[in-house]
Amino acid sequence: MPKLKTKKSAAKRFKVTAKGEIKREKAYAGHFLTNKNMDQKRNLRSAGFVSDEDKPKIKKLIPYK
Repeated sequence: MPKLKTKKSAAKRFKVTAKGEIKREKAYAGHFLTNKNMDQKRNLRSAGFVSDEDKPKIKKLIPYK
């Protein structure tokens, strides 16, 4: 069986925790921040997790993480 190649773009975007959850950064935090209130911006700072439906797809992209 050949080695699987890691998708480098996905490897930079996702991290796997010790429990096996996949961490991700939240969207909409890049610009237009003056239009967002403080609560929204504070919420965007914390990391999110990939949903259960998307986990198998992400795990295919980063097989050795």
